[in-house]
Amino acid sequence: MKDRGYGAMHAVRGGATYDGTSESIAAARYFATRFVAQLHDRHGVATQREAVGSLQLVVSELITNACKFAPGSTSLDLEFAGGKLAITVSDTSTTMPVVMAADPGRVGQHGLEIVRALCDGFEVQREPAGKRIRVLLPLRTAIA
Repeated sequence: MKDRGYGAMHAVRGGATYDGTSESIAAARYFATRFVAQLHDRHGVATQREAVGSLQLVVSELITNACKFAPGSTSLDLEFAGGKLAITVSDTSTTMPVVMAADPGRVGQHGLEIVRALCDGFEVQREPAGKRIRVLLPLRTAIA
């Protein structure tokens, strides 16, 4: 595969599983941040600080929802290819998420609204033992 702007490189993947406690949120955010750092260290892919901040926010929102609404373990899978980072969160709840219309007067429940604003695409797929949410986050390259 050839990634535009990154030379010839295969997709880079990583994943982690969490126990669903509130500590999972910070651990997942740290894992995602390290994944992007390793993209730089091992593959020369440098990203803007804002892109890393967006990644941390998206992962936080998705993992927070999984911890709040799904009992048990949650997994986070990341795949970088074509200048985009696919973020997939799987949990044990079969209840499909509801993305609410933007409402600046509403207090709370803006997480998926934020995720959809930052990402290209938002897919939810029911699995035999839960569901999987997949989004694509563009990783803007750092300005040299």
